[in-house]
Amino acid sequence: MTGKSIPTLSKEANTLNSIAYQALQKNFGENFTEIFDNDLAEKTVVIIPSLTLDNEILRSIQGLVYYEERMLCMLMLLRMPRTHVIYISSIPVDNTIIDYYLHLLPGITGYHAAQRLTMLSCYDASFKPLTNKILERPRLIKRIKEHIKNPHLSHMACFNVTEYEKQLAVELGIPIYGCDPALVYLGTKSGCRKIFKQLDILLAPGFEDLQNEKDIAHAFAKLKRQNPSLKKAVVKMNDGFSGEGNALFYYLDMDTGADNLEEAILKAMPQQLKIVAPNVSYERFIEKFCSMGGIAEEFLDGSIKESPSVQCRINPLGETEIISTHDQMLGGESGQVFLGATFPAHHEYNNTIAAISKKVADEMSRQGVIGRFSIDFLSVKEGDVWKHYAIEINLRKGGTTHPFIMLQFLTVGEYNWQQGVYIMPNEQSRCYFASDNVVNEKYKGLTPHDLIDIAMCNHILYDGASQCGVMFHMIGALSRYGKLGMLCIGNTIEEATAYYKKAIDVLDKECGA
Repeated sequence: MTGKSIPTLSKEANTLNSIAYQALQKNFGENFTEIFDNDLAEKTVVIIPSLTLDNEILRSIQGLVYYEERMLCMLMLLRMPRTHVIYISSIPVDNTIIDYYLHLLPGITGYHAAQRLTMLSCYDASFKPLTNKILERPRLIKRIKEHIKNPHLSHMACFNVTEYEKQLAVELGIPIYGCDPALVYLGTKSGCRKIFKQLDILLAPGFEDLQNEKDIAHAFAKLKRQNPSLKKAVVKMNDGFSGEGNALFYYLDMDTGADNLEEAILKAMPQQLKIVAPNVSYERFIEKFCSMGGIAEEFLDGSIKESPSVQCRINPLGETEIISTHDQMLGGESGQVFLGATFPAHHEYNNTIAAISKKVADEMSRQGVIGRFSIDFLSVKEGDVWKHYAIEINLRKGGTTHPFIMLQFLTVGEYNWQQGVYIMPNEQSRCYFASDNVVNEKYKGLTPHDLIDIAMCNHILYDGASQCGVMFHMIGALSRYGKLGMLCIGNTIEEATAYYKKAIDVLDKECGA
């Protein structure tokens, strides 16, 4: 029987829960080498692709439930012949999509992989985060536990880790390869700014730990007085993501010398604060800001401006690694919504931002963080020199995570961050263009089977022989929302982009767009 709500834990139960969780994490560290360095270890990875983030902000994302399919890239773990994968989703994933992924496994038959894959579903398409849905279903938790082989060699892989994922880990009796939610402040907008300041890393002028509307107005006034030519400032909720939770303030013709500048800004904010998330009123934005807290900082302008990102990983032994660099594509009216990315980042600065990120990763390791996270920058070119402003630390997987995981599983290469190139065993390099936001009304009605058929007949699918081509993700969103994601792999970024354009041309032609 499905429960009505997640059980509320008492203070004593929470303490016991934390003790049990820490014991699981300690065991994970002790067994890490055996788990990850032995491809023949009999282990289980439980994939929880839950976006356990602010529910109201999540509602603005079209086709949200299908974002869980981004972590289907983790099915590539089945290339290890003794590894079992349990994948839980809000709604069932179409078998055509599963077959599509298993077909790509190098050196493993789809049949062999399928015997080691367990797909489970909550059959619940509501906006509630997946982890919450699982915790409401004790019978589902029991089924998951029954499929876990060797719990001491198993772990959970999550999109992000909150107290809910921590509770689920304890109930399943396995650790999480991710950041302890007790350290969540380090990944907030305010926490990031403090770390960047501590490490003497360049960041936009601004103020953190703001709590309310008056704090925002006071910060905007100080920024304007510090820089009278400033035209825009940005306010960000501590726990916003992908630009959602941000808003832009336009100063227009405000007099910096006026004694009542702060009052004037406070009065103007309802009209001049442009909120990134659609359908969110000013009043609701401020209410959410007051509950989360946040920051205000200068909106950085420049004629040549890029938004690179660096992925890092810290293993349970505390060892830090730079995984990849990307140039992010941002869009929307505010230019702050994540649309896609190219890999690697621009050759003029990819090793520079990687070196800065290594400093941050080493500090995060000292703070006790483990797992994947990313560091976002805003890079402005002044003459021949790039200035890199650190923007935020995302203590979770993100839009640049699954494309790189897919590339690495498909080609078994490594990113050399000092050289800024991705090298495969045959000494060739690869680049890609990836997007989660390929959207067209004309694509509505296309089933997963239709998409795969169109791609095969037009020779755009990823080809294992050339190790180039197009990989699709979020395929389940296509029929209802006309939306999907693409990973386009090529020898160069130009070739990868050409694959993307060809794929769009093919879909447009097939759908009469």
